[in-house]
Amino acid sequence: MVTAFIISLAVIFVAELGDKSQLMAMTFATRFRAMPVLIGITAATALVHLASVVVGAVLGAALPTRPISVLAGLAFLGFALWTLRGDELDDEERDKARKARGSAILAVGTAFFLAELGDKTMLATITLAADHGGFLGLTGIWLGSTVGMVAADALAIVVGQMLGKRLPERVIKYGAAAGFAVFGVLLLVEGVVG
Repeated sequence: MVTAFIISLAVIFVAELGDKSQLMAMTFATRFRAMPVLIGITAATALVHLASVVVGAVLGAALPTRPISVLAGLAFLGFALWTLRGDELDDEERDKARKARGSAILAVGTAFFLAELGDKTMLATITLAADHGGFLGLTGIWLGSTVGMVAADALAIVVGQMLGKRLPERVIKYGAAAGFAVFGVLLLVEGVVG
């Protein structure tokens, strides 16, 4: 469980750096206090990543291990390319974040839940869960992916509030892409060599 937790925490933390969700967190932090924003992010992330772990567990149980490792490796190489492409909030998403009404937790939670469906962090969590079977491993993946994403978004809020601007985007983009590429190559080697 500890290994699965650490791996998923690291992978999702890196995946979240420079992601659209971080930009949303910074935008919400300009409108609401940091704590309600973090609570909303945590609730939405926990739900999305729980569903991701369930999907990954079903796929992991249905497919043999070696093909899963090869597919996971290819997926992580794809995530590296996706990260290099970048992710930005469009004007409509930025306006929704700024004009959210009602409970901050509900507004942030709903926005993050919808934004994370089909996002690379969700797909990465599915991939990790497919490769780590067993209740404890899957629990570690769920907890690690949730903590990793919340930590990355908390970092964006704190740094954004302290510096009044985003983290250096180019450095984050290349670092995250390199991390995905390394994990992808390692998984491909595991799947091919055995």
